[in-house]
Amino acid sequence: MVVVDHPYGAQAWDNTPHRRSFTAALAHAACQGLADAGHEIDLADLHADGFNPMMSADEFLAWRKAAVSPDPVAADYQQRLLAADHLVFVFPIWWEAMPAATKGFIDKVVTKGVAYRQGAGLVPMTNATKLAGVTMITVMSTPALLYRIAFGQAISKILLRGTFRKIGVPNLTWLRHAGVDKKTPDHRQRMLDAVRARLARLT
Repeated sequence: MVVVDHPYGAQAWDNTPHRRSFTAALAHAACQGLADAGHEIDLADLHADGFNPMMSADEFLAWRKAAVSPDPVAADYQQRLLAADHLVFVFPIWWEAMPAATKGFIDKVVTKGVAYRQGAGLVPMTNATKLAGVTMITVMSTPALLYRIAFGQAISKILLRGTFRKIGVPNLTWLRHAGVDKKTPDHRQRMLDAVRARLARLT
């Protein structure tokens, strides 16, 4: 399951001026790599699907009861998540973290009773899905060294360690692309080729 979060949507990968997105280009390269490896791809385009990241009172009640979300888009994503054996997130890093739609996906789709079972007391949470791994593909203008030193690789702590490691999903990978706004077209193409090759090796 490939989850793409960008206002222009997953189709903005073809370099059309003022409607192009390197996030979408990375998602497209990832899907090409997965197809090269013979994987079945389920694309969740959060903006194109009209996903609302805000949790309503009814949705929070469903979360507390470990029930399926009453939001039909989120409920559909939950069923698709249960069928996935690997989850790929593709998004830009804004203000050193994920955009709202990705955070909403975590809050409303990766929920207890669906994605994980919450233990009692000292009993840890356990993975309730088929997920054998999560790959996070990000793009940001912040230089990589600054992001590591000043912000402590915040997105890795939030999404990989703070979410999926906590619920027992193994094989967590972060493919980061920093300072992209300063890269040449050739350098960006090499980034895309590397992502395609990396995802083609996913087993």
